[in-house]
Amino acid sequence: MKPSITQAGQSLFDEIRHVDDEGVEYWKARELAKALSYTDYRNFLSVIKKAQESCRKSGHKVENHFVDVNEKVSIAYGVQREIDDTRLSRYACYLIVQNADPSKKIVALGQTYFAVQTRTQEQHEELFAQLSEEEQKRLLLREEMTKHNTQLAAAAHDAGVKTSLDYAVFQNHGYRGLYGGLEAKDIHARKRLKKSQQILDHMGSTELAANLFRATQTEEKLKRDKIKGKQNANRTHEEIGAKVRQTIKEIGGTMPEDLPVEDSIKQIEKKLKPTTKRKKSIK
Repeated sequence: MKPSITQAGQSLFDEIRHVDDEGVEYWKARELAKALSYTDYRNFLSVIKKAQESCRKSGHKVENHFVDVNEKVSIAYGVQREIDDTRLSRYACYLIVQNADPSKKIVALGQTYFAVQTRTQEQHEELFAQLSEEEQKRLLLREEMTKHNTQLAAAAHDAGVKTSLDYAVFQNHGYRGLYGGLEAKDIHARKRLKKSQQILDHMGSTELAANLFRATQTEEKLKRDKIKGKQNANRTHEEIGAKVRQTIKEIGGTMPEDLPVEDSIKQIEKKLKPTTKRKKSIK
């Protein structure tokens, strides 16, 4: 089955979507111009200006949604030159398609795509605001843990931790340092978690923060000191975990293994999904 025009348009806008190192999504104005069938970028600049004015009138800061940048592009024979471009938020793209040439079919598709995406984000923010402060902290810290665990895995791989089994051992060394000798299976047992339950998903914000500090500092040290070899990487992870534990002790904090087990973070994530009530059909 061939994709519908709407699906094709959505795929097109998804393909030119970027995400920076901080996990923030954005679109490039020049790529969006091509996607919207503007062959002359100068004509598209007037659309951007109209969108910026709409942004200003709506009470939003233009600089938060339209960021001017200089980027290098390759031309003939490997030569590079700088061009002006603009990084656009989802809301900026929404305003642009609202001010673009309505006679272009792809513009109509863009209006639908970004309208739906913008509303979805608004709903997410509205639901997020309804969460308790602890729930908000847990969600944000869990997201950071996911991102930094990926970066830690890459740093460990560069140090010589190559296989999944090696990485499991490496992770256990970090836990041993932070949890006073306890490994992942021991933490599961102490906190009475099932084998299928992820430790990180049942941590409160305090415990997540301690683990995030362990992960970021280990990653940084592995890179900075150019540590090589599995044993050296494992030792480094355990030492960093132990130092974080010592800091907690010095400030009179609760040891991570003694912190309470929380309900799964998945329960909080469910609260961020808009619920649509179905109308009962009249028979």
